[in-house]
Amino acid sequence: MSFLESGGGYRSTLLAGCGHVHHLFGIAGHEPSGTWLELKQVHSALVIDAAQWRPDIEADGLASDKARVRLVVKTADCVPLLLADLRGRAVAAVHAGWRGLAQGIGAAAVRFLSDRYEVKPGELVAALGPAIGGCCYEVGPEVAVQFREWFPERNDLERRTRIDLREALRRQLLAAGIEAGRMDLAEECTCCGGNRFHSYRRDGARAGRMYSEISLGDGS
Repeated sequence: MSFLESGGGYRSTLLAGCGHVHHLFGIAGHEPSGTWLELKQVHSALVIDAAQWRPDIEADGLASDKARVRLVVKTADCVPLLLADLRGRAVAAVHAGWRGLAQGIGAAAVRFLSDRYEVKPGELVAALGPAIGGCCYEVGPEVAVQFREWFPERNDLERRTRIDLREALRRQLLAAGIEAGRMDLAEECTCCGGNRFHSYRRDGARAGRMYSEISLGDGS
C-alpha cells in the first residue's frame, strides 16, 4: 500500500508519479468542484470512452485520452479503480462491485485501454482505493461461487464466507497483464474504518457516496 492523505481524500504515490495525471480517492464529506463526468452505474463490466458520454448512459467504467476530462466514479463499499499509462496517454475510472468483478470489469478496462488507445497492459499503473475489506464482506454461496476463478485455492466458496473484493480485483488485473509492482491497494475498510468512509453494508440506504476521480493534464 502506498497512499498519501490529501485534502478531501487519498492519493496513490504510483499514480502521482505518472506525469500529467491528476487523481483523488475522495472520502466522506468530499465532493468534486467544477465539472466532471460520471456514469449511471449499474454493476456491469461495460467501459466507455468519455467521448460517448451521456447523462443517462449505463456503464461502470469511463476512459479518456483527452486532457482535463475529469472521470468520476462513486462508491460506498465497492472498489474504486483508477488506471493510467506511464506515458500519460490515457486514464480510466472504474466502479468495481461484486457483480462487475464477477463479469470481469477489471480485465475489461485493461482491454479497453489497450484496444482503444494502444496502451499495453504492462505500461499501466493501477490504484485500488478504500473499499469494504475481507474482514467485513460476508456473502452467501450464490455470490461466493462466482469468485472461484479468482480464488481457486479456496474450498469454502459453496457456503457463507467472506470475500476480499480488492484482492479479487488485484488478481484480475494481474491476469490481464498489469505488473504487481505497478499496483497500489488501499488497506482501509469502508465498513469498519469509521466515519471517514461511506458504507452501504454498514449504513444501508442512509449511506452517502464517495467520489474518486482521475484526469490527464494538470499533474498531481
